[in-house]
Amino acid sequence: MRIIFWILVFIVFYTYIGYGILVWLLVKIKEHGKSHDSLSSHSMDIPEVTILIAAYNEEAVAADKMDNCMALDYPADKLNVLWATDGCTDNTVPLLTKYINDHKLQNVKIQAFDERKGKGATLRRGIEHVKTPIVVFTDANTMINKKAIREIVKKFDNPKVGCVSGEKRVGNAEKENSIEHNRVKDAVETEGIYWKYESFLKDLDSRLCSAMGADGGLFALRRELFETLPEGVLLDDFIISMRILLKGYLIAYCPEAYVHEGTSASIAEESKRKVRIAAGGIQSVGMLKPLLNIFKYGILSFEYISHRVLRWTITPFALLLLLPLNIIIIAVNGWNPLIYPIVFVLQLLFYDLALYGAILSRQGKKSKIPYVCYYFMFMNICVFKGIAYLRRKSGEGTWEKAKRA
Repeated sequence: MRIIFWILVFIVFYTYIGYGILVWLLVKIKEHGKSHDSLSSHSMDIPEVTILIAAYNEEAVAADKMDNCMALDYPADKLNVLWATDGCTDNTVPLLTKYINDHKLQNVKIQAFDERKGKGATLRRGIEHVKTPIVVFTDANTMINKKAIREIVKKFDNPKVGCVSGEKRVGNAEKENSIEHNRVKDAVETEGIYWKYESFLKDLDSRLCSAMGADGGLFALRRELFETLPEGVLLDDFIISMRILLKGYLIAYCPEAYVHEGTSASIAEESKRKVRIAAGGIQSVGMLKPLLNIFKYGILSFEYISHRVLRWTITPFALLLLLPLNIIIIAVNGWNPLIYPIVFVLQLLFYDLALYGAILSRQGKKSKIPYVCYYFMFMNICVFKGIAYLRRKSGEGTWEKAKRA
């Protein structure tokens, strides 16, 4: 039991802290005396690019997204925009049509599909109409920074790069006095910490070998590398980008290209999103089985297992088992050695802080450390909910959007 206990402790520590330390050290060793941007020569001619937007009922943001696309710093004759709509039941298509006609845009097209089949199927249907060498995927509710496309294109100077992932930045909630809004604001600030750490890891992964997947808010790939996904895929962006690795290419991380994403309208909406991501992560482990072969993929498998697989599979269960196993060890062996009672007390303290954070959140109050503990538990609980979601929604690729503030 003691051996199992310390193995579980190591797994939890390694997943959330240890891997970050290890990959940082490995990158420092690799880049000693070098510039980590040395692979990119920036000699590539400016290629023609298509921005592909899969949309379902986006009338609230369609015009803003078009304004954002038209303001991008990229040659107008090299930039195309394609909207692939997934059985919209609102005014998304009429609004986009009016926008195109009013502005007399020749480089913006709409492929309106009547039957709703999910984002993965919509991307598959939409990309059939993309003829440019590079396609940029983005969501309707995310706003791209002005220099993003130029920065992304630079990464493709490296012939080994098949995909480029941009950075996601979570928006800030406005100051209001409602309890629910304060809950959302706390969640946003805590998620901001989480995404900063995630961005840190993505950057290190990319510099060591390859980023582990791309966020659907903004990523790009060579058009010929797009692979049709089977129906029912939940994390289409992750699977599309990770399958690039199986083809022998790498995923570059580009923090200079980023999107701003609005906050979830409520904690319930945030939970809906996190559960679906967790379910998609678990699903992706099965779909990317070849990448688990460390003898074939080496450092790629090491990064994938450390950064992704553990979080979605073993680690939440390890975390769940630590407290009861700790209690059993103390019950059997007493208070000697003292390390087990100390770890037990530390676990109780952590869970008490998480519970306190949850109570404060419900009251619309704020305390940073308790809320971070609460959010950490919230994310791990979502993994277990994701397992149930995956069993319930097996074979379905349609998604229920989380409402944004």
